[in-house]
Amino acid sequence: MTTHVTIIGAGLGGLTLARVLHVHGIPVTVYEAEPSPTARSQGGMLDIHDYNGQLALEAADLMDAFRGLVLEGRQAMRILDPDGTVLFDKADDGTGGRPEVQRGELRQVLLDSLPAGTVRWGHKASSTRTLDEGHHEVTFADGSTLVTGLLVGADGAWSRVRPLLSTAIPQYTGKSVVETYLFDADTRHPAAAKAVGGGSMIVPAPDREIFAHRERGDTLHAYVGISEPRDWFDAIDVADPAVATARIAREFAGWAPELTALITDSDTAPVLRPLYALPTGHRWDRVPGVTLLGDAAHLSAPNGEGANLAMLDGAELGAALAAHPDDVEAALTAYEQALFPRSAEAAGTDSDTDPVHDLITAFTRHEQAP
Repeated sequence: MTTHVTIIGAGLGGLTLARVLHVHGIPVTVYEAEPSPTARSQGGMLDIHDYNGQLALEAADLMDAFRGLVLEGRQAMRILDPDGTVLFDKADDGTGGRPEVQRGELRQVLLDSLPAGTVRWGHKASSTRTLDEGHHEVTFADGSTLVTGLLVGADGAWSRVRPLLSTAIPQYTGKSVVETYLFDADTRHPAAAKAVGGGSMIVPAPDREIFAHRERGDTLHAYVGISEPRDWFDAIDVADPAVATARIAREFAGWAPELTALITDSDTAPVLRPLYALPTGHRWDRVPGVTLLGDAAHLSAPNGEGANLAMLDGAELGAALAAHPDDVEAALTAYEQALFPRSAEAAGTDSDTDPVHDLITAFTRHEQAP
């Protein structure tokens, strides 16, 4: 295959695609808005699943490097009532199939696996347009442009490539999360550390929840979920961390203090993250020379599958291009025919049943498989 592949976005999906293409000797360049690999924090822990994310890493020939990142014991899972009662407590026995790694460390492994210069940092795509004969033009924020015969949008929720294929726009899900961190947890926040345990903890309740996990370096990373409209959050003065923290904590009045400590004792200012999603089953008609992967293709409310799906998208697109070296359109067609049903299934549907029962079922279903 001689067509040069242009990827917009150096997240896990875009980098997995770049790596698989490199393994198959296919030329590729990745354009990323961030000015450098260390420009911002890359988020917290990821559980990389044996049925999608690990398959992508196998295709990228990076499983040995991945195993070196795994934090032992982090597959432990606890589900608690708001009063602190433990409803479900599973230790990590090493058989869960969802080992945990730090997202930034995994991204660095992918970056290190690519030839120098593959990623062009500081290139923020501002717009795209279709030219003739399957070519597309990308305009960057600095006014520079490029023309490519094969463009892949791996640029996330607010993709600048998506409009070439679809008019869909992410919509607010009705829920936001507030992100907090507690450092040196075992010594400085022992009650919260005990509640979270050695891996992850979820406390579900109607319209409110707390999810937390233990990261490297004795750090607790929490996501406090609140289902309210955007204007409810707009009324919170996030510029004043103390005021914002107190307002969020008020929504959890009556919860056990070891749980509310994940809000009130945060060592960082609370960060508000509204959650958006594309329509479930989002798809598009084939447009020559362009496709999407990851959140650009199938953004959904967080369900533990997003990063894994993005990586699998990248691996499968890379494999399809390698399998059809003389027919890019056949490769893109094959990729999208598998992508659409897979992403629709992963997005799932909201459940009207007991949320605690659903969570316990979700965390045990793979153990019960024959």
